[in-house]
Amino acid sequence: MGQVIRMPVDRSDTAPRVTAAKADVAPMGPLARWDVDDWGRDESMARIAARFNHLRWSTTIGGHERLPKRGGAVVVINSRRFALTPWFVALSLSDEIERPVRFVGRPDSAPFGSLARRLGGLLARPDEVAGALRDGQVLVIGALGTLDPRKLGDIDHRLVGPAVELNIPVFPAAVAVSQTSRSARIEIASAVKPSSKRRGPLSELELTNRVGNRIARLLKEFGGARTGTPLDWLPFSGMRGD
Repeated sequence: MGQVIRMPVDRSDTAPRVTAAKADVAPMGPLARWDVDDWGRDESMARIAARFNHLRWSTTIGGHERLPKRGGAVVVINSRRFALTPWFVALSLSDEIERPVRFVGRPDSAPFGSLARRLGGLLARPDEVAGALRDGQVLVIGALGTLDPRKLGDIDHRLVGPAVELNIPVFPAAVAVSQTSRSARIEIASAVKPSSKRRGPLSELELTNRVGNRIARLLKEFGGARTGTPLDWLPFSGMRGD
C-alpha cells in the first residue's frame, strides 16, 4: 500500500503580501517595522513623522469634529507646490482624530514611494481610492499645487468620483502653512452633498466644483497671504506666526 507524503504548506494567504512588503520596505532600513495595515501604513513610522510635524509646525485645526469617528470620508484640500501639503494634513488629522488618515497621490517609485506608503500614501487612482473608502478609510485628496497660497489648483474629479458613487461624505478644507514661522492652520468645512438631480460623471463634476468653490471661500476668509512670497508671513500680515 502506497504512502502519501504531505509536504509542509504555508496556510497563510498573506505570504505573497509579506514577500512584497519585504521588497517594498528594503530601502527603508532600520526605520521599517512590521506593524503595517492592509494598505501598507506603518503606525510606528507615522507616529514618528507626526512628532516631527509638531516640532516644525504649531498647527491649529478647526472643524475636525465634523469628520466621522468611523467609516469612510474624503477631505479635499488646497496644495502648495513642492510643500507635500497632503502628507502634512494627513499626519496632522490622524493625530487629532486618533484614527489613520491617508493621503492620495504617493509616488510609485522607490525610495519615496515606499516611504509615502508607510506614512499612509495611496496611488492617485480611482480604483485605489474606491477600495480604501469601501474599507472605511479617511482620505486626504489635494488639489493641483500652486505657488500662490490664495489660489486653488484644479481638483481631479476622477478621484472624488468614488466618494460620490459610494455616498461617502466629502469635506472641503483650506490649509495655510507659514514658510518662515511655525504657524499652520487647517480649517474643515461641512460636508458637501451630491446633487439628487444628477447622476454619473456630471454629479462628480458638480460636486467637485462645489467643493472647490467652498475651499476658495475659506482661503479668502483666512486673509493674510497677498503676494505668495514668504513676506506674507511677517507679523503685519493677516495670519501671524507664533
